[in-house]
Amino acid sequence: MRVPPEMMTSTAMLFERNDAFVVEAFRRGEFDYLEGVGEVPEANFFRAIVGKKILEKLAATYPSPLKKHDVPLWVYIASDISMRFHGEHHFASYPYVVRTGGMLEAFGPEMGCKVTHPRTGDVTLTCAGFNDKNAYDRQTPCDQDYLRKMARNTDADDLQSWFNRDVVGIFKQHHALDSEGIFIGDGTYLFVPDNDNYEGSSRLLFDEHNHPVDSKILTPQQRARCRWRRCYKLVSLIHTDRQGEFFLYAGIAVASGKDHECPILYRLVEQFVAAHGKGVMKRLILDRGFLDGPAIGRCKQEWGIDVLIPAKSNMDVFVDVVGLATAGKLNFEPWVRPTPDANPVPVHRPENVRKREEKRQRTLARRKAETTVEAGSLDLSKIVICSEVAAVREVKTFSTCPVPLNVTVNREIYGDGHHEYWVLLDTAPVANSGQSRQDYMLRTAIEERHRQLKCYSDLEAFTSRAFSLVAHQVVFVLLTYSLMQWFLLRIGRKELNPRTRMRVLELLRPAVTVIVIYYQNYVAYVSPLQHQELVLTLNEAARKKILAKTRRLRRNLAKQLQHPRSL
Repeated sequence: MRVPPEMMTSTAMLFERNDAFVVEAFRRGEFDYLEGVGEVPEANFFRAIVGKKILEKLAATYPSPLKKHDVPLWVYIASDISMRFHGEHHFASYPYVVRTGGMLEAFGPEMGCKVTHPRTGDVTLTCAGFNDKNAYDRQTPCDQDYLRKMARNTDADDLQSWFNRDVVGIFKQHHALDSEGIFIGDGTYLFVPDNDNYEGSSRLLFDEHNHPVDSKILTPQQRARCRWRRCYKLVSLIHTDRQGEFFLYAGIAVASGKDHECPILYRLVEQFVAAHGKGVMKRLILDRGFLDGPAIGRCKQEWGIDVLIPAKSNMDVFVDVVGLATAGKLNFEPWVRPTPDANPVPVHRPENVRKREEKRQRTLARRKAETTVEAGSLDLSKIVICSEVAAVREVKTFSTCPVPLNVTVNREIYGDGHHEYWVLLDTAPVANSGQSRQDYMLRTAIEERHRQLKCYSDLEAFTSRAFSLVAHQVVFVLLTYSLMQWFLLRIGRKELNPRTRMRVLELLRPAVTVIVIYYQNYVAYVSPLQHQELVLTLNEAARKKILAKTRRLRRNLAKQLQHPRSL
């Protein structure tokens, strides 16, 4: 099973599915290997990124710190992606990820196959490897220490530049970027234990909502609700479409927690335009923390990017347009949040199901009518009963911004009758009053991305205090997340893109076991019953050939682990 040096190339192994070709060869008594597997989403995921040569392109552009590679870079990248796919960040977990995941299933027996451990009797793996330097038989495609050292020695700035330039360029090559060019920018804090050995981290004071505050301007009561926390800052660009059907990370920067995100974000935008050209990013949606008049003007004038951003209440432009609103000089229109499309009702709904649904709707309507809310039981000053919008075009009172702005004034009317205003600034022409507000709703999606990645992908559960490994974990978590978003779009499961990683895997995981037959870089998937029928209908000559090959494979596998390492 050892791979000779002349075959150690950077090209990933891949077995193309061709059931008819492989089954016909099996009927003649010809096959290379056979195993039973539980079909897992990871295997299909790897087949997709290898089949489209994405893994090969990632390896070709990776900023490796090594001049000589005993293990091909595609193996390193695939192994790292596999760990993030399963939510694992400890490199010591790599052997167990290989055993339980689908990476080896995707790359076939040339990378690894199942054998019985000679001492414990447990089913484990034997892997061919890519060099002759191991004293022990390999039970993983590469050593976990190789993964850790490779990640630690890769320069953090080079790694982030690789993602922002080369990885996003690969997505562009595969038409993953939507033609509307909508991007969302935001910053978030990545909290770590209060240990000053975390390289490049900062210790800041945060309130109960995890917003940084200045201790000098707080009252003792406010100070009591705050706490000091050590953190990094992640500034990112996310690409999406107007329906929010996918989210691809298109730019990332990991910095010290004390660094201001505004210049970092606009530097990411400049780097994006330089790497991928003008006209790819057309719409940039930001929160008010990125208010910078000259930078907004540069986005519009030099790069053709329309910026949508809220105004602060102390800005002249805010005071001016709200003054027009309170004076009754603006024409407000009602704005209703768009409702998501309801699931289509089956055309041929059974009569008993139709009657049950009608009864349920009558019950809900009766309960709603019977519910009476006493006037004093709710705080009407906090309940929005109506939203209205009005547009003011060609506003120039944002003096530091060199381009005129189209302003959307949003008025929220509460149950007790009082009004509150908030304002959106837009460098794009406003066709109707509610369009800018509708677009700005996409920005809240990035908050949900951050929550999911922190809670379900352990984005900030760093296992090392070295900044290179901190940046490495962030880059590969977001790379795996973006590849998974692309994969779900490709297989027509875009409805899963908003779900968490664990939920996606649950919904993609079938409950069947298949027999996989390998032959000449092709593979066939047959059910156990199909395989049994196939074997029982073989002619005598083919049966004898398969029997001889099966015995030879079994003897070879029994001798694979002569010097295993305990795990």
